[in-house]
Amino acid sequence: NNSPIFVLTMKRRYKRTIGRIEKVDFPELHLNGIEAKIDTGAYTSSIHCESVKSTVKDGVEYVTFTLLDAHHPLFHKKKYTLPLHAEKIIKNSFGQAESRYVIQTKITLFEEIYDIELSLADRSAMDYPVLLGRKLLKNRFIVDIAQINCSLKYKKKNNENPRSKQK
Repeated sequence: NNSPIFVLTMKRRYKRTIGRIEKVDFPELHLNGIEAKIDTGAYTSSIHCESVKSTVKDGVEYVTFTLLDAHHPLFHKKKYTLPLHAEKIIKNSFGQAESRYVIQTKITLFEEIYDIELSLADRSAMDYPVLLGRKLLKNRFIVDIAQINCSLKYKKKNNENPRSKQK
């Protein structure tokens, strides 16, 4: 049956439920188990950084930054230099437009790896160092605000039962 209702139902079946707060991994950034707030009001995802600077080398623009800050338990002082994906005007949580650098990296949720664009932001005044926006969530996840750490629970359940990983 190729009716639009059937196709829509099939698409929804494959969306995972994600909670309002999730522990996520950024394998390329060597950052595991960091708390992220899910924000359907934000389009772009962001991560807390310090000492953000752009440079140009051999005609390619890069951005250098330090993830998190000394107050965060996962802070490790490492400086990253990655290709600059974009520079975007983004409204911050106070509604003010600001220019931010954006990088591309990978994120792991439910033991699956996704491409993600992260704006580099000062989130020191926020409760969570990572914010996941609609661009990542769209067509992949349904947000249940009554839940937290759905991805972590899935990971623990699969690690307790190795047979569940077989497809």
